[in-house]
Amino acid sequence: MTAHTAAPIRVVLADDQALLRAGVRLLLETQPDLTVVGEAEDGEAAVALVTRLLPDVVLMDIRMPGLDGLAAARRITADPGLSGTHVVILTTFDLDEYVFEALRLGAAGFLVKNSEPDELVRGVRAAAAGDALLAPGVTRRLIAEYARRAKPAHAAAAGLAALTEREREVLVLVGLGLSNDEIAARLVVSPLTVKTHVSRTMTKLAVRDRVGLVVLAYETGLVRPGWVVG
Repeated sequence: MTAHTAAPIRVVLADDQALLRAGVRLLLETQPDLTVVGEAEDGEAAVALVTRLLPDVVLMDIRMPGLDGLAAARRITADPGLSGTHVVILTTFDLDEYVFEALRLGAAGFLVKNSEPDELVRGVRAAAAGDALLAPGVTRRLIAEYARRAKPAHAAAAGLAALTEREREVLVLVGLGLSNDEIAARLVVSPLTVKTHVSRTMTKLAVRDRVGLVVLAYETGLVRPGWVVG
């Protein structure tokens, strides 16, 4: 995919700080494959913009006046008509319980506001591609931290019974943060086969994306805090 052969990734910015929005817009629009199609200063305006513009990605601050980013993310991720929009949470602190809740609701991941410019750009591209923003490991640490406090997800645990043995195995490896290519190498199958297993697992467990699988893997005890790939 190149900027010459594909439409640019369309982004909505939702943050009550105009200066931050201006800086992020300037950064993103220096990239040939990214374009900011709208800005919102609160959650209500963000939901309205997303519903009207159907962007690929919305960068969502949590703490905004009126409807906050968490409630806005809940509305967006619960709307089947917005399934093509990936919510990325912008936060000041990486270990933030509101970020964890947003991930449980279906956010594609999160970025810390003091991220390096290249990291933010990569994050937007990853979210648009449907990838989880797990690369730095911070999201997994966040999930592990709050999984220790979470009540068992009984409904989700019941859904595990619908998985095949291989799908459960893939779910564990996704929970440990492995990419499709890494899972394929470990299981000696093709990346396309892994992608199919991941897609079927998401459908059976009614989660939007890869981050949802990671959260569920921890909440159901399939993966436990501190585990590493052996």
